[in-house]
Amino acid sequence: MPRTAPLVLGVDSSTQSTKVEARRVADGVVVATGRATHPPTSPPLSEQDPRAWWSALVEACAELGSCRDDVVAMAVAGQQHGLVLIDGEGEPVRPAPLWNDTTASAAASALVDDLGATTWADGCGSVPVAAFTVAKLADLAEREPDVVARAAQVMLPHDYLTWRLTGAHVTDRGDASGTGWFDPGAGRYRLDLLGAAVEDPAAWLDLLPDVLGPGALAGEVTDTARAALGLPAGVTVAVGTGDNMAAALGLGLAPGDVVLSLGTSGTIYSVSATPTADASGAVAGFADATGRFLPLVCTLNATKVTDAMAGWLGTDPAGLSDLALAAGPGPIEVVLVPYFDGERTPNRPDASGSVHGLRTGTSREELARAAHDGVVCGLLDGLDALHQAGVAADGALFLVGGGARSAAYRQRSADLSGAPVRVPDTDEVVATGAAVQAGALRRGASTADIAAEWGLGASSIVEPDPAADRAETRAAYAAVIARPGS
Repeated sequence: MPRTAPLVLGVDSSTQSTKVEARRVADGVVVATGRATHPPTSPPLSEQDPRAWWSALVEACAELGSCRDDVVAMAVAGQQHGLVLIDGEGEPVRPAPLWNDTTASAAASALVDDLGATTWADGCGSVPVAAFTVAKLADLAEREPDVVARAAQVMLPHDYLTWRLTGAHVTDRGDASGTGWFDPGAGRYRLDLLGAAVEDPAAWLDLLPDVLGPGALAGEVTDTARAALGLPAGVTVAVGTGDNMAAALGLGLAPGDVVLSLGTSGTIYSVSATPTADASGAVAGFADATGRFLPLVCTLNATKVTDAMAGWLGTDPAGLSDLALAAGPGPIEVVLVPYFDGERTPNRPDASGSVHGLRTGTSREELARAAHDGVVCGLLDGLDALHQAGVAADGALFLVGGGARSAAYRQRSADLSGAPVRVPDTDEVVATGAAVQAGALRRGASTADIAAEWGLGASSIVEPDPAADRAETRAAYAAVIARPGS
């Protein structure tokens, strides 16, 4: 019987959970959603068994119910940088170290010392830090050589799920650009960069996934996978991408638009027509999922900072937001440095958080606002770094992620940026971006056409408060983090 309302699935496999949304191909209307959690992690050691991601995908798809019968295509967006090593029997050789695992910090420093920051930036657009896959591979090759020697395939998290779906060992240029061994400008793997992490890089090259172009077909869902997921025969799978690249698709970003993302980590990025090569290491020169580029700055600490402060003050994140707004928009003396679990940008893996300017009269409201301000200031420093790297990041400013639900984060992002902030009507922009890829594959259209037809990027706008203390707060934050030991 022909389907009357074909659907596509967008999958967001993040650090915390797998989320799936089913959308109508014709107009992008969400028909059903599902979610399942992943095992919790606690940096500096942050690892997950990749099989848990598959189990979560199975569980999340089960929540979609009977609408699965109408699915015709799907795509996976996943957390970047995680290192998945698969043996000859198709099983992980060990748990996958994730992006927020900082145990490879010494390996990352050694890689940079070996080749030099400029060589790395010119070769792959980025200077390795502990988050990058190349640093994790170098670290494991040194500490666990016998385990690493068992690897028959090397994958990223989204690659692993695409492989479980189709049997195809493939990736896309967006996610590949976060490994540290892929040149996004030239569109090829770099043996010299891979060789800084492992011996015999030519042999390792055979273990890497094929890099498919934007909009490419990865394959069809196998009989085994569709039985587990409850899908019909013939479901096609698009190549997928990394989570930040998918979010850009889900928002329908135009060149110059900026995304400030507040989740477990914080990111700020922009779509660019040209690649970047920032030898300072602040800007990661990623590719996007369309053939363009996605220069990005990532901080390790975002909403977990305000979650922790909420607990200390005996409230929840919503209560902390209310306290922060009650402090008012004017200057306060308290400055919070949000490096609770070390930091990626600036590269301070052994740093810790701190609070400055405390007095006996400091209020709960001021502490609450300082926690929000510290997170936002760190990301706005990233926006400054994008500008310094030559990125024309002067378009609309979008606020996404779990933190976008916080009234305090919305208002302080507008206040401290001095610009209107667009808060999308949907929270799940990563899953939406994956659905866009699936829709484009099904329709034979561009992702831009699908985003336009589905009306993506619709947002409410938060204006900066004219009385806000933008200059004072950002200057106070800059002065504190410049102090020795901060």
